[in-house]
Amino acid sequence: MSSSPDARPAPSGRPRVVVSVPPELRAQFFTPEVWRELERAAELIVLDEHRDRAALLRALPGARALITSWRSPRADKELLDVAEALELIAHTGSAVAPYVTEDVFRRSVLVTQAGDEMAGPVAEVALAFTLALLHRIQRFDHALRGGAEWADASQAPPRHEIRGSEIGVIGASRTGRAYIAMVRAMGARVSVSDPFLSEEEAAVLGVRSVSLDTLFSRSRIVAVHAPVTEATHRMIGAEQLALMPDGAGLVNTARSWLVDEDALLAELSSGRLDAAVDVFDAEPLPVAHPFRTLPNVLLTPHQAAGSVECRERLGASAVDEVLRLLSGRPPAHAVGIDSLTRLR
Repeated sequence: MSSSPDARPAPSGRPRVVVSVPPELRAQFFTPEVWRELERAAELIVLDEHRDRAALLRALPGARALITSWRSPRADKELLDVAEALELIAHTGSAVAPYVTEDVFRRSVLVTQAGDEMAGPVAEVALAFTLALLHRIQRFDHALRGGAEWADASQAPPRHEIRGSEIGVIGASRTGRAYIAMVRAMGARVSVSDPFLSEEEAAVLGVRSVSLDTLFSRSRIVAVHAPVTEATHRMIGAEQLALMPDGAGLVNTARSWLVDEDALLAELSSGRLDAAVDVFDAEPLPVAHPFRTLPNVLLTPHQAAGSVECRERLGASAVDEVLRLLSGRPPAHAVGIDSLTRLR
């Protein structure tokens, strides 16, 4: 699947596409059928060392499209200056801000992302987290694995069913809406805090639109699905967490950017709240981090969108964007310059 970064388009004049995706992720993103379709359509320059900026600089001249993955170099003026033929950057994830600059949009290079493909699996993990916290599964598991006596391991705060539970959702994003549909189907009563959600949209979703403080004060579970913006940085801090009822739980499959991790740790260390967390300020999460020892915390290593099916859809989505470009069709999932400040 690899080509030299210094290769040039074939004599046939086939369009050139750079794939900045490492081998492990290529195997997950691109099925053999999808990869063959891309190979038939273009001359591929594949970067195994996808974080190597110098290699990308050598590969871009003459390329019409660039497929990026997590930790690919950011497309800035220096890269664009050598990419005179570049028309499309197709990102295999959702947030494009780490990978493109304003210069990309000013030069009318199309930017696409595959975030729609991630909403379902991330919402499923958020649902799994919700059920685990309601039933205190993480506490029982921690106690039994830690060698507690059966009677001691059976002790936990009151447990609840999702049916009839008050569930608060921060952010009616793609993932937030998928999560709302799932928990409502299971009988939860759902409130949403989102300044961009109209009363009409709330009615369609079957939720109540409430303030952030109201949501925290009355929810048994709070699930975080807000976008990353300057306004949402550390929007969940000590003040908001203190409003949560004793025994309530926080689910975060969005971004650690949204939560004051120190404030959350303080509440969790007291045992008053439970949490299920997929995203952290420091990734990888340090081995000695206190989160790892708390019995009331369920942890996963930023894998909410890591299902086989999701990864394959991410790759297929990016390849489809390239094929659309090469056949003269408009992109399916283009984003604008506002995506640099508002990520979902």
